[in-house]
Amino acid sequence: MEVAQVLRMNGGLGESSYANNSLQKVISLTKPIREEAITSLYCSTFPRSLAIADLGCSSGPNTLFVVSEIIKAVEKLCQELKLKSPEYKVFLNDLPGNDFNNIFKSLDSFKEKLLDEMKSGIGPCYFSGVPGSFYGRVFPNQSLHFVHSSYSLQWLSK
Repeated sequence: MEVAQVLRMNGGLGESSYANNSLQKVISLTKPIREEAITSLYCSTFPRSLAIADLGCSSGPNTLFVVSEIIKAVEKLCQELKLKSPEYKVFLNDLPGNDFNNIFKSLDSFKEKLLDEMKSGIGPCYFSGVPGSFYGRVFPNQSLHFVHSSYSLQWLSK
């Protein structure tokens, strides 16, 4: 079996899981860079539908953290610029062995929490799981606006 098909984070909530060994603090360190990138992208295109991908999303409490930060940044821009919120198409990518069911089960509470934090509301959010290795093509040409990866690009050899 190829490394690209089996090398993944440990799912679930056990002692050796990604959820209990990932550092949200590390992800937070890149927040200014993400915010600058999403601001530049959004202000130069003003898409009505914003397609976001998270490569190597894993599963657990940190899975949707970056997505929520991106949505909050766009919503803040929309409020400042008095624009209608876009709809969000969120593509969560990881290897087929990832626990996508765990992610999908958490989406209702994720949306509720996000709506609670963003008092003025947010645009509609649509989520998809995209199993597959990004050693090969995972998405069609020109189908995404913003792509994020926390810890997965170090596995690429090219």
